[in-house]
Order: sequence, then structure tokens, then C-alpha cells
Amino acid sequence: MSYFARVENGIVMEVISADQSFIDTLEGNWIQTSYNTKGGIHYGSDGNPDGGIALRANYATIGGVYDATNDVFYAKQPYASWTISAPTWLWKPPFPAPTDGMYTWNEATLSWDQVMLPN
Repeated sequence: MSYFARVENGIVMEVISADQSFIDTLEGNWIQTSYNTKGGIHYGSDGNPDGGIALRANYATIGGVYDATNDVFYAKQPYASWTISAPTWLWKPPFPAPTDGMYTWNEATLSWDQVMLPN
């Protein structure tokens, strides 16, 4: 079995696991995707890169984008200030998050806010 995404106007509408022979009987634009691909890297069942073929940069997600020109899937834009970055096809903030704790992006201030965990 493989995974396939149904794409309409560049947007992923659904993702299913099926055999190619079943997909061939369906209407619509079905494009194969790989559950083990993220950021242009193929990962094995142990969660580590395994050198496999990274199919279409990322696993397709419902509401995500299929870019036919580049033949890649990527998530929908999380914030207006973030930009898509080839060859990973992952969204990047205007600058990286600090590494000294947990942070969330604040689009209103275009900054990282530290998450304060309860004691």
C-alpha cells in the first residue's frame, strides 16, 4: 500500500492509503505521497534518515499545498511573515527561535514569546 493525496487547484483535499490499482479507478487528481518524507529527507521506521527516496519533499496534509511546478507538497503557511524554503519546502520564521527554553511565535510583534510552564 502507498499513500495518495487528492488535489484540487493545488490544495490537498484528502489523503488515503491504497494500492495503485484502486487509485486508478478513482476520479480526480491523485498524487502519491510518502508518510516517511519530511523536509526533503526520507526517514526509516526508527525515525532516522535512511537514504531512501524523499518523495515530493513532504508528506501531504489536508489543507496543505501541492506545487505542481516543483512537484512538492508542503503545509499551508502558518504565519504571514514566514517564508517557504527550498529544498526542504518547510516554512521558516523571519529568524530562528531561541534555544534556551520553549517559545511560540507572536505574529503581532514578529518575535518569539517564551512559554512559561507552571511549577
